[in-house]
Amino acid sequence: MAAKKKTPSKSPAPKAARGKAATKPAAKVAAKVVIPAEPSDEMDSAERNASYEKGKWAHAFKRADGEIRYWLVKTEPDIFGFDDLLRRHGRTTCWDGVRNYAARNFLRDAMKMGDKVLFYHSMTDEQCIVGECEVAREGYVDHTAFDPKHRHFDRESKQDDPQWYMVDLRATAQYTTPVTLEQIKRKAVLKDMVLIRIPRLSVIPVTDKEYKTVRAMAGEK
Repeated sequence: MAAKKKTPSKSPAPKAARGKAATKPAAKVAAKVVIPAEPSDEMDSAERNASYEKGKWAHAFKRADGEIRYWLVKTEPDIFGFDDLLRRHGRTTCWDGVRNYAARNFLRDAMKMGDKVLFYHSMTDEQCIVGECEVAREGYVDHTAFDPKHRHFDRESKQDDPQWYMVDLRATAQYTTPVTLEQIKRKAVLKDMVLIRIPRLSVIPVTDKEYKTVRAMAGEK
């Protein structure tokens, strides 16, 4: 889950890197994740609603039938870390609180069931990728935007015209050897990784080569 604050799941809810992860684990358990809204990215309304056939992120929305894609999501470990996710019912949480249009579009339209997701601890002394998840539920409306008492409330988002979306993520592997940001920056094959080029983005597309490289660095097979 890029952001701050805690989240209760019946207990405190998770938080994601400047976006956030809320917790609404598997089918029947509803939990909340509290994460501060991330800064809006620089797009006008036309670009926000533009066709994905064009633009710098077009590649992230195109896939062959049955193709698995790769992503990275950020969260602040003091708010909601990988250990917190492992304690959730079904090791699953909803990733709510994202308030950035590019990241929102990935959640709403690009992430599909079974996609692999790298779990990144941000805003800490040693920023690093600590494990992996998979998409357990595709994009659906982030209800926290409608709650005036919730820190992720957005008065511009209406239930009949929602602005913000989230997905559910399920933990699949915890790295015994986390991959640090410094290691990633020193790896030539990862020099074009979006994590390095656009560090403020909290939901990031990852290429097949980048994903396999990170796994190898973590000692995963």
